[in-house]
Amino acid sequence: MDPRGSNSLVLHCNTCQYTRVWIPDPDEVWRSAELTKDYKEGEKSLQLRLEDGTIREYPIDVQSNQLPFLRNPDILVGENDLTALSYLHEPAVLHNLKVRFLESNHIYTYCGIVLVAINPYEQLPIYGQDVIYAYSGQNMGDMDPHIFAVAEEAYKQMARDEKNQSIIVSGESGAGKTVSAKYAMRYFATVGGSASDTNIEEKVLASSPIMEAIGNAKTTRNDNSSRFGKYIQIGFDKRYHIIGANMRTYLLEKSRVVFQADGERNYHIFYQLCAAASLPEFKELALTCAEDFFYTSQGGDTHIEGIDDAEDFEKTRQAFTLLGVRESHQISIFKIIASILHLGNVEIQAERDGDSCSVSPQDAHLNDFCRLLGVEHSQMVHWLCHRKLVTTSETYVKTMSPQQVANARSALAKHIYAQLFGWIVEHVNKALCTALKQHAFIGVLDIYGFETFEVNSFEQFCINYANEKLQQQFNSHVFKLEQEEYMKEQIPWTLIDFYDNQPCIDLIEAKLGILDLLDEECKVPKGTDQNWAQKLYDRHSGSQHFQKPRMSNTAFIVVHFADKVEYLSDGFLEKNRDTVYEEQINILKASKFPLVADLFHDDKDSILAATTSGKGSSSKINIRSARPPLKASNKEHKKTVGHQFRTSLHLLMETLNATTPHYVRCIKPNDEKLPFHFDPKRAVQQLRACGVLETIRISAAGYPSRWAYHDFFNRYRVLVKKRELGNTDKKAICRSVLENLIKDPDKFQFGRTKIFFRAGQVAYLEKLRADKFRAATIMIQKTVRGWLQKVKYRRLKAATLTLQRFCRGHLARRLAEQLRRTRAAIVFQKQYRMRRTRLAYQRARRAAVIIQAFTRGMLVRRSYRQVLMEHKATVLQKHVRGWMARRRFRRLRGAAIVIQCAFRMLKAKQELKALKIEARSAEHLKRLNVGMENKVVQLQRKIDDQNKEFRTLSEQLSAVTSTHTMEVEKLKKELARYQQGHSGDSSLRLQEEVESLRAELQRAHSERKILEDTHTKEKDELKKQVAVLEQENALLKDEKEQLNNQILCQVKDEFAQNSVKENLMKRELEEERSRYQNLVKEYSRLEQRYDNLRDEMSIIKQTPGHRRNPSNQSSLESDSNYPSISTSEVGDTEDTLQQVEDIGLEKAAMDMTVFLKLQKRVRELEQERKKLQVQLEKREQLDGRKVQGEQAKNDLDLDQDADLAYNSLKRQELESENKKLKNDLNELRKAVADQATQNNSTHGSPDSYHLLLNQLKLANEELEVRKEEVLILRTQIVSADQRRLAGKSTEPNINARTSWPNSEKHVDQEDAIEAYHGVCQTNRLLEAQLQAQSREHEEEVEGLKAQVEALKEELDKQQQTFCQTLLLSPEAQVEFGVQQEISRLTNENLDLKELVEKLEKNERKLKKQLKIYMKKVQDLEAAQALAQSERKRHELNRQVTVQRKEKDFQGMLEYHKEDEALLIRNLVTELKPQTLAGTVPCLPAYVLYMCIRHADYVNDDLKVHSLLTSTINGIKKVLKKHNEDFEMTSFWLSNTCRLLHCLKQYSGDEGFMTQNTPKQNEHCLKNFDLTEYRQVLSDLSIQIYQQLIKIAEGVLQPMIVSAMLENESIQGLSGVKPTGYRKRSSSMVDGDNSYCLEAVIRQMTSFHTVMREQGLDPEIILQVFKQLFYMINAVTLNNLLLRKDVCSWSTGMQLRYNISQLEEWLRGRNLHQSGAVQTMEPLIQAAQLLQLKKKTPEDAEAICSLCTSLSTQQIVKILNLYTPLNEFEERVTVAFIRTIQAQLQERNDPQQLLLDSKHMFPVLFPFNPSSLTMDSIHIPAYLNLEFLSEV
Repeated sequence: MDPRGSNSLVLHCNTCQYTRVWIPDPDEVWRSAELTKDYKEGEKSLQLRLEDGTIREYPIDVQSNQLPFLRNPDILVGENDLTALSYLHEPAVLHNLKVRFLESNHIYTYCGIVLVAINPYEQLPIYGQDVIYAYSGQNMGDMDPHIFAVAEEAYKQMARDEKNQSIIVSGESGAGKTVSAKYAMRYFATVGGSASDTNIEEKVLASSPIMEAIGNAKTTRNDNSSRFGKYIQIGFDKRYHIIGANMRTYLLEKSRVVFQADGERNYHIFYQLCAAASLPEFKELALTCAEDFFYTSQGGDTHIEGIDDAEDFEKTRQAFTLLGVRESHQISIFKIIASILHLGNVEIQAERDGDSCSVSPQDAHLNDFCRLLGVEHSQMVHWLCHRKLVTTSETYVKTMSPQQVANARSALAKHIYAQLFGWIVEHVNKALCTALKQHAFIGVLDIYGFETFEVNSFEQFCINYANEKLQQQFNSHVFKLEQEEYMKEQIPWTLIDFYDNQPCIDLIEAKLGILDLLDEECKVPKGTDQNWAQKLYDRHSGSQHFQKPRMSNTAFIVVHFADKVEYLSDGFLEKNRDTVYEEQINILKASKFPLVADLFHDDKDSILAATTSGKGSSSKINIRSARPPLKASNKEHKKTVGHQFRTSLHLLMETLNATTPHYVRCIKPNDEKLPFHFDPKRAVQQLRACGVLETIRISAAGYPSRWAYHDFFNRYRVLVKKRELGNTDKKAICRSVLENLIKDPDKFQFGRTKIFFRAGQVAYLEKLRADKFRAATIMIQKTVRGWLQKVKYRRLKAATLTLQRFCRGHLARRLAEQLRRTRAAIVFQKQYRMRRTRLAYQRARRAAVIIQAFTRGMLVRRSYRQVLMEHKATVLQKHVRGWMARRRFRRLRGAAIVIQCAFRMLKAKQELKALKIEARSAEHLKRLNVGMENKVVQLQRKIDDQNKEFRTLSEQLSAVTSTHTMEVEKLKKELARYQQGHSGDSSLRLQEEVESLRAELQRAHSERKILEDTHTKEKDELKKQVAVLEQENALLKDEKEQLNNQILCQVKDEFAQNSVKENLMKRELEEERSRYQNLVKEYSRLEQRYDNLRDEMSIIKQTPGHRRNPSNQSSLESDSNYPSISTSEVGDTEDTLQQVEDIGLEKAAMDMTVFLKLQKRVRELEQERKKLQVQLEKREQLDGRKVQGEQAKNDLDLDQDADLAYNSLKRQELESENKKLKNDLNELRKAVADQATQNNSTHGSPDSYHLLLNQLKLANEELEVRKEEVLILRTQIVSADQRRLAGKSTEPNINARTSWPNSEKHVDQEDAIEAYHGVCQTNRLLEAQLQAQSREHEEEVEGLKAQVEALKEELDKQQQTFCQTLLLSPEAQVEFGVQQEISRLTNENLDLKELVEKLEKNERKLKKQLKIYMKKVQDLEAAQALAQSERKRHELNRQVTVQRKEKDFQGMLEYHKEDEALLIRNLVTELKPQTLAGTVPCLPAYVLYMCIRHADYVNDDLKVHSLLTSTINGIKKVLKKHNEDFEMTSFWLSNTCRLLHCLKQYSGDEGFMTQNTPKQNEHCLKNFDLTEYRQVLSDLSIQIYQQLIKIAEGVLQPMIVSAMLENESIQGLSGVKPTGYRKRSSSMVDGDNSYCLEAVIRQMTSFHTVMREQGLDPEIILQVFKQLFYMINAVTLNNLLLRKDVCSWSTGMQLRYNISQLEEWLRGRNLHQSGAVQTMEPLIQAAQLLQLKKKTPEDAEAICSLCTSLSTQQIVKILNLYTPLNEFEERVTVAFIRTIQAQLQERNDPQQLLLDSKHMFPVLFPFNPSSLTMDSIHIPAYLNLEFLSEV
């Protein structure tokens, strides 16, 4: 590839001024520069300006004429696919990755078929379930690059091509290989979840923590580095569900067990086990912290920042449990791991000679090692320090040096860990395997990338050898795909030279290659690493891929495809042999623990099996035996680690070659593990090593840019001439345009569906397009500027004329103003002079009038004083006489008031007593339902007695009044005689009285003066006090205002808190409802899974012989898991269980517990809803009361107290009475039912039973009326007491303010006597009442004492019997207890018999009364039926088939029991919605209810239960059969809801009967309470609704992305971006699957029409479209967030237009109240965000204030994805995005990036009663329901 100037066109572009190029740089690898002047051919240098502004001269080799690399246009920077770049070279690739990684934070980028993944060293929210569902089913080229897109591509190709797939994940340590492989497996586990209950996908994911624990470790480059390679095959069945998995491992790094470099750790499991050592079950392991063990502390720090080893250990144990590893095996595994740690701490004591050593038998770690492995301590002590030497004649035991012992100990530890690793892998595979046949598999290869360190050994050699093989396979696959693409498009194919690394592979694995020479040297008895290196020098010195270092004789260099690597030969032989002494292995074989012995007994067999199965070299150990081995053993020993690794690698390559590979190349951006930090040097090194640049080179050698004809035409039609646009053939237009624009025909080729361009041609076309746009822009600017200047001139001219006009007008107005001012001055002078004269005259006139007034007043006052002195005496006499008369009147009035008060108090007490007596009698009447008439007679007698007493008292009163009048007459006569006798002395008395009056008058004058003086003083003091009080009043007013403000604030705060609580409660209610409906959905899913499993089992078990009948597991009968209908108000559970037992197991509830839990949960939710409604009403009442005044508050409080008193009394009475009546009613019903059954069997007349129940209801209603009267009386009493208490509470306030007017006046003796008699009489009455109450209280106390004593006696007896029973034997105690229980039950039975006898008497009385009323009821019903038949009803607005009803039709349909299956078949299972067109909507629901009503009428509970159960099962069967038919699902949703509404409307519950007509009330159920079946139907409605939504979403979802984002609703608005992106041919489906918005609207219109015509409730239709619009919003927004190509200004405009069309559709269908528009708010804001300006801080504030429904991550993601469609637009800068993030920091947004498209709003089914009556419904004949007879 040489894009620097291989053609004249590009060379011409490269020599122009301002051309941007790439030049090499030692620090940044490549730097961007710009030509400052044109370059002429032959010049030796280029004049460049760098990005920092510095000028630089770049030299050029004149001979080769190699110009710098050209830089791509800015519009191509940041592409999803590197092959879409116009200029394909290393700097363009590096720059594109850097821009995407640093500026857009995109870690994934395509490079042809390779996914480049850069490790961000930070957790990103792009791997959730929502992202998985967003990528599921999408084409690889449609979404942004992602590991999920590669996984989906592999899954889709496996399903379509039925070919096995492989995903090859490679990269350096720390690049993120393990995480990428883990996410790929998570995707397969989610998308291809198992259809059975084995949860195999969870087991596949659970294998990851186990393998990470035992195979991953911390290195200097990675905290979680995989130290082994693994290839996981995930198996799928024919339906592409996961059925199992298998894992192969390669080259475990065993040396890490015994050695770690600085800054590194051993395998995670060692540290996890040390962290959990404090747990009780691990005490026997004798572990401490990791720092105390040699094998875990060599690297220094034993902790990893941000990692909790104890928590990870718990996850590892959970994974072991999930994979079926028993707890005992887990403990054994942990013992073996702990023993390795103890083995590393065994101290080796050197002897004096230095050639031998020993181990102390008392070594605690050695003791723990032997104890944990169950081996003999003495043998292990001996053979750790000795070894056998076998010769031909005898065997020697030789001591070993300390170094040899240490090496042997390390070899033993590595061997133990390797064997354990292989055992765990084997058991993981056993847990993941399956007995089912595997149809296809997808393999995930997580293997080490190319490695080069300062010191490279055997492990790095094997790793790089594996990468050589993988790179060869990668190159051949890329070359093959390129060739297939050209051949498919019928383009001439020329061979492309690509790098072939077969010579390097031959150097390693060919005959006498490096591995062969290594194995040969291992066979030599005294072979050394130096001898092996010398053989390599001699054999391969002439190879171009082999070199010898200058300064070393023990190292060699291999030239790999990525780089030269120098390997140090020291340790190669030992690692290749991987020896361990057989004596130590024999000790382990003899372990008393089975697991330890099994690890080593079959070692050779396991080696052979592992080799043949290709599980890697983790268990490939050669054992050096002390005896001469057999030939078979010699062959076995030939299989060294290198040989085994080569064999397993060949097997792997065969597997990969047999599959379709997909490549993921992981890149490590920096060595410091810094988040989002990009090191160009490290990145380029890895890009060269992983083959990405080789892919670029192969692509650039051909035609890298590829455009579909349609896209090319849309993008470059501006370059087409107008006459050519008339041609309808777009291919011909494209051909003519390219032939005119590009003269060299080799620069492009025309394929069948695409146009292929050489490198740089798209950039040239973009330049031509930009020039065209620039010329057009200049023309537009010129025209617009000229127009603006003309407009400016016209505006200036008009402004000049306006100014002149205004100036002239101003001068004229100023002259007129001067004239007006002169005239006004003259008028002012005239008026002022006139006013001054008038004021002088008025002043003189006022003075004369004042003098006259004072003179006349003096004369009048003088005459007034004279008249006043003459009349003073008269005035005094008048006032004195008046005062005496008033005093006497007040005294009489006071006495009368006292008497009236006493009399009224007496009457009130009498009335109170009468009310109490009446209340007691009413209460007694309520307790005793019998004897009402006797009590009424007694009350009548009492009233007669009281009337008699009243007559006697009135007679006594008349006698007293007559005597009183006689006494008054006598006193008058005596007074007259007395006045006649003393008439002579009257004059003297009068004179004396006059003198006394004068003296009193003088005394009064003196007192008056004194009083006036004191009055003045007091007045002054009062004024002072008033002033002080006014100040205090002002302060109090201020305080009052402050308090009022505080109260208002508190009220507002309380209101806000209450509103918040209400919102929380509503939200909790919605969440509970959503959880319940999710449970219903999960229940239906489990039910479906059960049916599938049953079908599978039935298929599997179809073999001859005895089979168990699975009838009790059928899907139809499993749906009859509903409690039977209770016929009483009490026994719920017991009756239900009894009826279930009676029905039998076949129809019993399969999941009764689940249903009961759901039913209980629904009841709790309903109770919570009612509580919330009550609280809401209370708060509203409180708010209303706060607004009203204080007087209104007092009135409301009184009324509320009275209501509360009434309600509390009513509740108490009703509760007690309800409990008693329930028991009586249930027993009576049972007795009557028994008699009714007997009568039916004998006489066959069930009407008496129903009439008896009706009469019983009438009696209960009459009793309720009596109770209401008693409660009203009680309420009046309570309210009177409250008023009296209120009066008492106000009396102190009244006394504090004023005093009684008669309190200090004198009272006459007669008045006092009369008042005293009245008081005495009232006291006597009160004493009598008090004595009566005290007697009653004493009687009650005595009764209670008697009861207490009886209870004490009974308790003493029980204690005595208890003590006696304690002395008896256990058998005697049991017999005694049984006897006691029998006696207690007999007593209770006797009481119950008495009660039954009473009820039977009452029943006989009621029967007699019923016979009287039967005839009346029949006559009344006949009259009502006649009247109703004459009415004309017009309830249906549409054309409905209604037949004239017969007079005697009662809206009930009768059928025989054997016709039930035929009814369900014709009305449910085989019914099609089209057949009922033109009839009453929901006709099946009405027919079913009429059948239920007849079964209720005949009191057949089994028939009701059977019919409802069969109906529900039939509906489920139909829905299961038509699970993708929207019309059928909508039809049965409407019918199920209508049947539910009918059961509510005619249930007899008053809450559901408010809108019923009298005729409809006659159609109510009489005998059964179907509340539980209503709940079952409600659950069924929820399931049908969820299925309806699923079907609608399945129809709409494929249309949404194309209609909302891709289709051009506004033609010509969007232009295709010049990506040249090559869609994956394997992902594309033949045919055009594009949809427009009109298709979506048509589909939703079809949905709406179907639901409306089938009579579905409007509220449910609103909820359906709210859910669908939410799905449209979620799918569209998720695709917008995952696609860079649609995040543009034109897409925002298209989105806003499409949303407006949807809103208009909602308004046209009257669906705008559904809340659907609110669900689209995030999408609306995203569209606005794409169109807003994105430059200044003000723009950032506007975006933050506007996008409230979008989360911070979504806003930042859209801004990062925003892509200009042409070079005139600008990208969003990183600084602007940082500003947005800073302003949105305070938001508490969820971490989820995408919306949950699977979220479903909880559905509500509001009660919607029907206006139709049952007797008006006609059944069409074509339904074949002739066996139904109208009743």
